Amino acid sequence: MAYTTINKSGDYFNTKLYSGNDTSGHAITGVGFQPDWTWIKCRTHTEDHNLYDAVRGAQKSLVPNSTQVEGDYSTVLQSFNTDGFTVGTSGWVNDSGKTYVSWNWKANGTGSANTAGSINSTVSVNTTAGFSIVSYTGNATTGATIGHGLGVTPDLIIAKSRVASDNWGFFHSSFSSQQYMFLNTTAAVASASSVWNALPSSSVFTVGDNESVNDNGNMIAYCFAEKTGYSKFGSYTGNENVNGPFVYTGFKPAFVIIKKKDGVTDWLLHDNKRIGYNANNYYFQANLSDSEGTATPRIDFLSNGFKIRTTSSAYNSGGGPYIFMAFGQSIVGSNNIPATAR
Repeated sequence: MAYTTINKSGDYFNTKLYSGNDTSGHAITGVGFQPDWTWIKCRTHTEDHNLYDAVRGAQKSLVPNSTQVEGDYSTVLQSFNTDGFTVGTSGWVNDSGKTYVSWNWKANGTGSANTAGSINSTVSVNTTAGFSIVSYTGNATTGATIGHGLGVTPDLIIAKSRVASDNWGFFHSSFSSQQYMFLNTTAAVASASSVWNALPSSSVFTVGDNESVNDNGNMIAYCFAEKTGYSKFGSYTGNENVNGPFVYTGFKPAFVIIKKKDGVTDWLLHDNKRIGYNANNYYFQANLSDSEGTATPRIDFLSNGFKIRTTSSAYNSGGGPYIFMAFGQSIVGSNNIPATAR
């Protein structure tokens, strides 16, 4: 395993499963920290994915499988709490008889002012975990820059207009200048100066005039920088064999999203809690509202990476390039270091 400065991954990312009860004020505990970004999905029924963050504020939902604008509802995520969050009665988060999964990340609360870019931003940043939530007001001007607060170059950026029905802009460190994808579609990587106008720097990311990243109004972006032993934003090449490629991360994964870079495929999302053992790691399509997929085998989580166990083109076509984002889990005592390395 890779050396890490993060002693316990669970202090910064955690997956929490829960059951709905259709009661307002249903407190979900056991996350292990007060989350600043929470992504919730119903496992058993067709419901939209929904995202909440501390910068925009509780009750304000965004849907990553859709272009819809931000909603403000008292029946969804009602508050962020010291050990989790509280939900209302919406079927997105808390129907009786349904089970749910939440993925939770820690940033740094409601954020503070950042003036590094040509557009001022409000940034909640956790430099230890390499994660920032960035709120800004777009100006629909090509070449605008926005401060992200990470202090290092982001490896991954997800952006969305809060007020326009448009796509989710997606940047990955494997992209060349002006390449982009959309999180809510199956489309392959493309290139346009109107989305990511230039590669990001250690202080800002640069946008075009596309509404996905720079609408003339309120915007939100989630930025990640790789941290050894905790997060990995990389790529691999498929071999179209059930004995698929092993992908080294340097940690045992807790959360992985995979997308074929040059093909029309879904965004496949796995975690270590559903169902929690190899080779039956259930999946979602982040771009669809479908219930949890149970067709296996697809992917094994190993002590220092993951291994593909399918010939599905969504994971493993011959010679195909795939991108991924992964976060680790705490596996020994209170840190990520194997007992033999202590």
